[in-house]
Amino acid sequence: MTLRVRRVSPVLRWGLTLLLLVTVLWLVDPAAVGAQLQTVRWPWLLTALAITPLQVVISAWRWQFTVRRLGGQLPLGYAIGEYYLGTLVNQLVPGGVVGDAGRALRHRHRVQTTTLAVHGVMIERLSGQLVLFLLAAVLAVAWLPLPTPPMPGLFLLPGILVAVLLTWSLFRAPPLANWWAGFQADVWRALLSRRSLPLQLASSLAVIASYLAAFWCLAMGLGFSVAVDAPGLLLALCTVLLMAMVIPLTVSGWGIRESAAAVLWPLVGMDAEQGVALAVCYGVLVLVSALPGVFFLFNGRCQTPGQTAYPCQD
Repeated sequence: MTLRVRRVSPVLRWGLTLLLLVTVLWLVDPAAVGAQLQTVRWPWLLTALAITPLQVVISAWRWQFTVRRLGGQLPLGYAIGEYYLGTLVNQLVPGGVVGDAGRALRHRHRVQTTTLAVHGVMIERLSGQLVLFLLAAVLAVAWLPLPTPPMPGLFLLPGILVAVLLTWSLFRAPPLANWWAGFQADVWRALLSRRSLPLQLASSLAVIASYLAAFWCLAMGLGFSVAVDAPGLLLALCTVLLMAMVIPLTVSGWGIRESAAAVLWPLVGMDAEQGVALAVCYGVLVLVSALPGVFFLFNGRCQTPGQTAYPCQD
C-alpha cells in the first residue's frame, strides 16, 4: 500500500499543477498574458538571472554555518554544489522538498551522522521560511489593503485549533517526544541562540532580498509601472507569491504561484494578467537558474576532511 501511494502521489501533484494552470488560464486572458511575456526586455531578464548565483552562495553559507553550530564541518564549495543540485531536483520533482531531502542524505554519507545531516538541512530551511513569513507580514501590513471586520476565514479558527492540539498530542508520544526534544535543542543552538540568531537573520534576509530583487527586475523587464510607482506594493505582493511557492502540493510551486497572482493583483487594482505573467516569468527564471545543478550530480563522494563528531546520538 505504501509503495502504491508513493507512485500515485507524484502523478496527483503533476495533475494538480496542470489543473491549477488550466484554471488560471481560464480565469484570465491567455492572449494578454502571452503578449506581456513577449514584451520582456532582455537586459532586465539577464540582470535577474545574474542575481540568482548570489542566492545560492548565501543559502549554502547559511547551511554551512548551521552545520558548524551543530558541531560539524561543511566545505563551502561542496555546500554550493549541493545547493544547486537540490534546487534543480526541487524544480523537477513534485513536492518541492525532495532536493532538500537528497541534500541531507548525501551529507549524511559524508559525515556518517544522520542527526547532524538531517537537522542541518531542516534548521537551515526553517531559518529562511521564518524570516520570509515575518517579512511578508510586515510588508502586507504596510502596503496591502487589510480586510475589514468581520474578517473572512474566522470560521477556520476552530479547525486550526484542533490541528494544533492534535499536533501537540502527537509530539508528546514517546518516539516523537524524544526526537522533538533533541531537535529543539539543535534549533536553539543553531538558530535562536545569541551567537546564531543575528547571522541567521542577516543571511536569510539577504536571500529573500535577492528573491525580491529578481522579481523587481522581471517587473521592470515586463514594463510594469508599479515597479517604479509603488515598489513597496510590488514587493509585498511578491512575498505572498514566495509564500505560496512554499506549499508543497505542486511541481516547484507552478499553479499555486500563478493562482495567487491571479487573485492578488485585482485586489490592489491591477490586471490579473500582469500578475500571472510575472509569476510565469519568475518560474522560468528559477528553473533556468537551477540548471547548473547538473554539473554537481557527482559532487564530492568522499567524506569531509576533519569532520568532527556530532554530540547528539542518532
